[in-house]
Amino acid sequence: MNSESLDVYYQSYVNDIYRYLYALCRQYHLAEDLTQETFYRAYLYLEDCREDKIKPWLFRVAYNAFIDYMRKARRSIPAEAGYFNALPHPETTEEVFMRRSRMEELAAAVGGLPEAQRHALLLHDFHGIAYKDAAAIMEVSLPQYKILIFRARQQLREGERRSSGHE
Repeated sequence: MNSESLDVYYQSYVNDIYRYLYALCRQYHLAEDLTQETFYRAYLYLEDCREDKIKPWLFRVAYNAFIDYMRKARRSIPAEAGYFNALPHPETTEEVFMRRSRMEELAAAVGGLPEAQRHALLLHDFHGIAYKDAAAIMEVSLPQYKILIFRARQQLREGERRSSGHE
């Protein structure tokens, strides 16, 4: 595979990679930086990947970039971490508010899952990665991956039942 094809893959997968990274870190600017880092790493090692496995490989590269960032972040304490989240957003319509509110509820529910379950759910349900490829990305067996995603979905359903008053 040649490095000119990275441009085609970038156009095809940049939004999926960004959404995946944003779901992991919940910070717009960090997700953008990690997306850029993902495609930089992909550029360096593109010839090592088979064309039919490019999407799972890119998600694996993105996951590794996220993990590397988290390891580095544990060693440092950022100042004013909420600055960018406090900036006003230009959209103010009721529809945008309701959509964002629902997405925040969903993100909080997904964010409340154990890390392995959250990763399993994000890879398959949000980004359409096949079970087998997602299990390889997470470096777990296929049956273990299926258990993780089952338990994640089960916890989300249970949380939805509790929040709607059907205890």
